Amino acid sequence: MLKNWMQRGLVGSGVTRLAGRLAGPGVAILMYHSVMDDPLQAASTLGGIVHSTKVFREQMELIARDYNTLTLADVLLFVQGEKEPPTRSVAITFDDGYADNFEVAMPVLDQTGVPAAFYVVVDCVENARLPWPARLRYAFYTTKKSTWAESNGTLWPLKSFEQRDGAFLKACDDCCQLAGARQEQFVSGIERDLDAEFRSAENPMMTWDQLCGLTRRGHIVGSHTMTHPNMAYVPDADLQIEFAESKRSLEERLNSPIDHFSYPCPALSPHWRDRTVEASAQAKYRTAVTTNGGPVRRNHNPLRLRRVRPTKDIEGLRWNLECTFLGRSV
Repeated sequence: MLKNWMQRGLVGSGVTRLAGRLAGPGVAILMYHSVMDDPLQAASTLGGIVHSTKVFREQMELIARDYNTLTLADVLLFVQGEKEPPTRSVAITFDDGYADNFEVAMPVLDQTGVPAAFYVVVDCVENARLPWPARLRYAFYTTKKSTWAESNGTLWPLKSFEQRDGAFLKACDDCCQLAGARQEQFVSGIERDLDAEFRSAENPMMTWDQLCGLTRRGHIVGSHTMTHPNMAYVPDADLQIEFAESKRSLEERLNSPIDHFSYPCPALSPHWRDRTVEASAQAKYRTAVTTNGGPVRRNHNPLRLRRVRPTKDIEGLRWNLECTFLGRSV
């Protein structure tokens, strides 16, 4: 309570705004994933990455009222030194490509006049299935099995939440290093072993028509790879496919250039390396966002842009933005 009171006092006094101006021009890129009326309905698949519609609307109203909004194209011009952004500028991004991005988030964005970039996992859109972290989460947290046997014979008990969580995280560490068919074989094998495959009557991902609808409304669609691996850990051959094939597929389906990329961060660290950045340049992406926290400044590398994690409330978001403009990583 005291901490929140102090934060509100600093923001309300204008001290953080003045200090942010002294720190120099900077942009905060916010990172969202999913927006639903009731986030708990996706707890078994998406965990804590879902914002409620109410909170998301309040946050977009705050940004539209108290900040200046940019597109990723504007951010690129800024880091290249070609365009000075207004003070307290914010860009909005979404990772993965969930159906609620179009059905719930986009109407809020359009009503508040806030543009956004949506990075999609191409294989998930094409096959109408959740990204593998959500599928594994569902398998481990809903299975009625009492144990899970790794391929090396290690047996993981699944009787408590802590045991399920540990097994889930171990599986994620292994799976994030796989791409393409090998990744799907790993995930579907666990789903069979645990007898817990996620099924839904509704498509959990956006469709190609919906992605076209985003671009028609002035939003940006970018790539989040073909199959959502950790790009810092996959072999070079898979790296090239994940970058280039996702770009080609999106450009073919949407009939427009795909210039923007988001590095997945499903498990393990780091989620990008120098060779990852070099590969994104070779694939002709113009920007790429990370999950590293902090502001974007002039002359930053446009292929390793930092982002800010939004909180689940208004005051927390405002505080994170003010800290970002001061140069802090949050």
